[in-house]
Formats: sequence, structure tokens, C-alpha cells
Amino acid sequence: MKKYNKYFLVTASLLILITPSFAHAMHIMEGFLPPVWAAVWGVVALPFVIKGFMNVNKIVKEEPNKKLLLALVGAFVFILSALKLPSVTGSCSHPTGVGLGAILFGPTVMSALGIIVLLFQAIFLAHGGLTTLGANTFSMAIIGPLVAYGIYKLLKKQGTKGGVAVFLAATLGDLATYVVTSIQLALAHPDATNGVMASMVEFLSIFALTQIPIAIAEGLLTVIVYNLLVEYKKEGGNLIENLQ
Repeated sequence: MKKYNKYFLVTASLLILITPSFAHAMHIMEGFLPPVWAAVWGVVALPFVIKGFMNVNKIVKEEPNKKLLLALVGAFVFILSALKLPSVTGSCSHPTGVGLGAILFGPTVMSALGIIVLLFQAIFLAHGGLTTLGANTFSMAIIGPLVAYGIYKLLKKQGTKGGVAVFLAATLGDLATYVVTSIQLALAHPDATNGVMASMVEFLSIFALTQIPIAIAEGLLTVIVYNLLVEYKKEGGNLIENLQ
């Protein structure tokens, strides 16, 4: 229990430091994408989302003891991705929270959980939008988890310690999301003079000063939660079997 108390104290301290304030943040807001690009990203995201729901359904049917853990990673994504953290550039950004679920269940499951989170945020928090749901899903719930999962598996194969692998996976998964969002915005709104590349550099620079420390903080918080689950498993918990 002492170890649990230590982790909970650190987690609580981090959450107090980043008290949530809800806003559009790094999600692309309603109506900001031209209809063509909104449709394109929706079509691109759809196969991943369908596969994700199939995998979630399989887990629920074959491993019902993991329902609670699914809910936990979904709530983790909802809370972290709803935070607004101001930037010195005048913009704002947020964590994504998708790395934890990608590590525990694989990237496609996070596509399903991610679109549910983004849909709720768009409807109830005016955070993101319905027309931009496909684009936001692709960046945060598809690419972010894919990068996090790939990095975690690669590092574990090389014998990297669990905590380091989790940290780097969550951190780089977060950064990948903001890079893809910047690309999406640049494609939709290219610079009138210098084109897409100039626009992408501009969007990347707007987010970068805030997103890098946010990604690091998310990586640390993900490690804390992961370690709590590891400790739970050591004490006989059966939510998940492959934690190391």
C-alpha cells in the first residue's frame, strides 16, 4: 500500500499543476477544415475505427475481466485530451493520453475509444467538432497510438526497461499527434505565397513550444499509471496479464 500511496501522491500533484480548463486546444475546431478535407480524413480514418470496434467487441466477449481496464484507458484519454494548457505563442495545446491504451491493448482499440472520446468532447465540451471528427481521430486516435505502440514494442525487443519504454512511447505518440495535426492544417490552409511546407512549419512552430513539455509530462504520468497497474498485477490482480 505504501507504493500505491507514493504513486497516487505524485499523480495528484501533477493533476493539480495542470488543472483542466476546457477549450478547442489542439483539436481542429468545428468548421476549420474545408468540406473536401473533412471528408477525406473521415474516409481515411473509417477503416481503422471499424477494426478498432471489432477488436473492442472481441475483448469484451472473450476477456470480460478487461472491461474495467478498457474503461480506465478511455477515461484517461478523455481527461488528458480535454485539458487546455496555454502557450507562449498565444495558442493552446493538450496531452492525448492514447499511449497507455496502445501499450495495453494495441493501437486499433484506441481508434475506437478515441473516436468515442472525441465525439463526446465535440458535443458536450465544444472541443473539436463533428465536421473535423475524422481529422482529429486520424491524428490523435490512429497515428498517435500507432507510433506509441510501435516504439514500445521496438524498445522492449531491444531489452529496454519497461518504464523507459512506456515513457518514450507515450511522449513520442503525443508528439506524433501534433505533427500530423500540423500537416492536416497545412494541407487545408497552405500559405498563399510559399505553399504547404511553409504553412506546415508555421503550424508546427505554433504548437512546438507548448507540446514538447506537455508530451514529456504525459510520458511521466503514463509511467506512473502503468506502474500502478504492474503493482496491482503483482498483488494478484487479473485485469491484464502481459504487464512487465
